[in-house]
Amino acid sequence: MATEGDVVLIYRQEQPTVYARVEHIEPDIKRDWYHITLLLLSVPAQPVTWILRSSYIEGETFTMGGVPMRLELVKKTPAREKAPPEKSGAKKESNKPGTILPFKKPST
Repeated sequence: MATEGDVVLIYRQEQPTVYARVEHIEPDIKRDWYHITLLLLSVPAQPVTWILRSSYIEGETFTMGGVPMRLELVKKTPAREKAPPEKSGAKKESNKPGTILPFKKPST
């Protein structure tokens, strides 16, 4: 199930429509239903609150006004680690031989 801070892709009629960030999830009075506040990442960004079952938050298709909708969790990608800083004065050695190309202006 998506949690606060997750990014989801909202599908409308089986077409990806807009990304949204889950801002807040709180239980509804009815069992297994939740108030989920999403920040639609559109221009301008818009907050919306929907009342959904837990299965809908997990990705099951539901309808709004007869239109099929679905939330899909966007997988997080790990941040790339920076290469360790090189020591000053140390030269980086390369095993590949280089080719020197002369820079000459072509004669006309």
